[in-house]
Amino acid sequence: MPTGPVVIGVDSSTQSTKAALVNAETGALLALGRAPHTVAGAEGARETDPEEWWTALTRAVADALRQAAVPPAAVIGIAVAGQQHGLVVLDAAGRPLRRALLWNDTRSAPQAAALTGALGGPGAWLARTGSVPVASMTAAKWQWLRETEPRTAAGAAAVRLPHDFLTERLCGTAVTDPGDASGTCWYDTGRAAYDHELLALLGLDPALLPAVAPTGGTRVGTLTPAAADALGLPAGVTVAAGTGDNMAAAVGLGLGGAGLLDRPVVSLGTSGTVFAATRTRPASPGIAGFAAADGSHLPLGCTLNCTLAVDRIAALLGLDREDATRGDGLVLLPYLDGERTPDLPHATGLLTGLRHATTPQALLGAAYEGAVFTVLRALDELLAACGLDPAAPSVRELPLRLIGGGARGRVWTDTVRRLSGRPVVVPAATELVALGAAALAGAAANGVDPVALATVWGAGAGRELDPVERDEDTWQRIAGVLAHAAPTLLG
Repeated sequence: MPTGPVVIGVDSSTQSTKAALVNAETGALLALGRAPHTVAGAEGARETDPEEWWTALTRAVADALRQAAVPPAAVIGIAVAGQQHGLVVLDAAGRPLRRALLWNDTRSAPQAAALTGALGGPGAWLARTGSVPVASMTAAKWQWLRETEPRTAAGAAAVRLPHDFLTERLCGTAVTDPGDASGTCWYDTGRAAYDHELLALLGLDPALLPAVAPTGGTRVGTLTPAAADALGLPAGVTVAAGTGDNMAAAVGLGLGGAGLLDRPVVSLGTSGTVFAATRTRPASPGIAGFAAADGSHLPLGCTLNCTLAVDRIAALLGLDREDATRGDGLVLLPYLDGERTPDLPHATGLLTGLRHATTPQALLGAAYEGAVFTVLRALDELLAACGLDPAAPSVRELPLRLIGGGARGRVWTDTVRRLSGRPVVVPAATELVALGAAALAGAAANGVDPVALATVWGAGAGRELDPVERDEDTWQRIAGVLAHAAPTLLG
């Protein structure tokens, strides 16, 4: 039986919840519990009942405790990292009024465009929030709810993000953190506070929102008796403010003021994301200028179509995901759910370059290339937002930290190396969001810096891959098709 204090990091993602039991002193992963939840909707709608998240959290924690045979008394802290941007509306008793609108629900694209214009254009939003409204942002989703379900919006007694909802269930405190709050488009990243003028524009009463803790690792309470009973833990367990999933992954990698700054990360999951912790407050239209969980900045670029879209192409072709070859002159932009970066919410997939000799394997390879190109294109904009020149040799020599499910795939890794021409580090830890959340729990329980703690744990260390020559022909071919197709064919 493991000894020493234990913390729990919860990763509440789009499809499932994971609970990591971690030795608070060494960072050793003792067990990982899992529980699924469902996503409903079609034609741009993506929704989940928040009660499923809570049920999944309790089941995942129970699963982890059972696996590791950890005595409940050993647990000293817990923190939740949740999928960003989701809109949760609650009644006065804390019960959901409807299913939550998820980050990849694109129905609010018209509201995002209208909000952008209402404030005077992208520059005005960048100056205040560091981000421009797009369909994924919570502000656009709230505006959609006001316009399409006004009775629900009017009846809301509380408005929460997914991780806020779960943290409140744990400790009874209505609280969020700067990182997740910065993904709403109603939080001023310069002043580190809610923007009341933007809230007035949105018709959103500030009293409906949670308080903002100083960091994601701030102690915000202890488990309530009801939560402790549901989890099988003592009521005195410390609860941290928690954060968004991308912010937690950055903590797990040791990115932040007490760790690595301006080091790029590429995450290959359902969505593709690129981010870096930096002291520079970014202001770029294609980049979300998020705050980090530790008080630094975390500019992030996000694409909607990554591993899930490529897996769909593989399924259509009847191929295994590792059966791909190079695209061989094909271009496939796998924008199956619209696209966020570039901002093409109504886009569909686009294929060009077919010939009699085209093979299914090359077609699948073109899907990989289209998805990776889109992510790396966002990376160049991210680096510029950090005040770096993406083409400078000193910047190109910075290794990419490659994480997410795709980082475990041979074709994904090879394609990233070929289209980036950069050195790559694949961290050994596979559950960086949950580990980052565990570091936040440890920080709250012990009064330390979460990034410094994660650095001591060494979660970001891993396999180092040398750079290969960049495939400029494929890069330029895809860039040309995208430039000519948008917005005519991809609008």
